[in-house]
Amino acid sequence: MLEKTAEALRRRGFEAEVAATAEEALSLVMEEVAAAESVGWGGSETLKEIGVREAVASSGAKVAERHCDADLFLLSANALTADGRIVNIDGRGNRVAASIGGPRRVVYVIGRNKIVEGGIDAAVERIRREACPPNCRRLGKRTPCAETGKCADCDSPDRICKVTAIFDRRPTGISAKVVLVDGKYGY
Repeated sequence: MLEKTAEALRRRGFEAEVAATAEEALSLVMEEVAAAESVGWGGSETLKEIGVREAVASSGAKVAERHCDADLFLLSANALTADGRIVNIDGRGNRVAASIGGPRRVVYVIGRNKIVEGGIDAAVERIRREACPPNCRRLGKRTPCAETGKCADCDSPDRICKVTAIFDRRPTGISAKVVLVDGKYGY
């Protein structure tokens, strides 16, 4: 499944690599960090779980204060369709904005658990079921999904699912790579 999805991403203009382990994924990310002048990252449990934040800090790399000013922007995705479309949902849109324009290079790290069959609708359903409730709990949001664990398509001011970005292809002018990790990482 990972190789098939990597090939689909390549057809859509992304660079794509498969990492068998978190350690291998971290190594691929740190190669990118070593080539960058400054690094930024979006809120990502995946990056946290594979040790990216600590590795960047100990590498001495310059961390950009604002996402769009980074030479290299690191993030994950909430879902990835098996046919290579990346789907992210944000509250403010700062993470998706930086993945669309600004940084010279964007690198996604995506666990196998985020790949879905069935297209965009399945991706959005996965996000509402698997990503939004635990993210709301982690961020201390007062939303129905934080309490029940199920999306209620609420009108809460704390709602984190306000901006949806679907990447059918690599954005023009952005150099983008996806590292697919054979394991369950992030939400």
